[in-house]
Amino acid sequence: MLQRIQTVYLLLIAILMTAMTFLPLAILQRKEGLYSLEVFGISNLSDKADFSPMWGLFVLTALIAILAIVTILLYKKRILQIRVCVFNAILMIGFYGFFVFLIYMMYQQVEDLSVSVKIALSFPLISLILDYLAIRNIGADEILVRSVERLRK
Repeated sequence: MLQRIQTVYLLLIAILMTAMTFLPLAILQRKEGLYSLEVFGISNLSDKADFSPMWGLFVLTALIAILAIVTILLYKKRILQIRVCVFNAILMIGFYGFFVFLIYMMYQQVEDLSVSVKIALSFPLISLILDYLAIRNIGADEILVRSVERLRK
């Protein structure tokens, strides 16, 4: 289980998505001040009491991290592992779609909005690449196991 390279890839996905919950995704600037867009919501950088929760990004982030851990534990069922990884990749793409939707909705509501993205926004993209590598290695393991079973017969 832990000696396979895909386990390292999936563990890195879980670590990156967990780290993303503690880092800002973007800084929003308006005439009134600076706001930080995080996974949990939008907070005013000057007034810490001003917080608007957005649970959609947090739910997607948590689900991606949990599915990566669950995929590690499914090491005996390689086909199911591949399917969970593909679903996890769809969730990562959905994260970006939801983020773009949120920024678009903010632009519709606020005229003088300027957005600067932070490094944490690249974590789902890195996780998507790691997920692809995990799928390839799980598939290679499945091919190896099937060829060994064919030789035994």
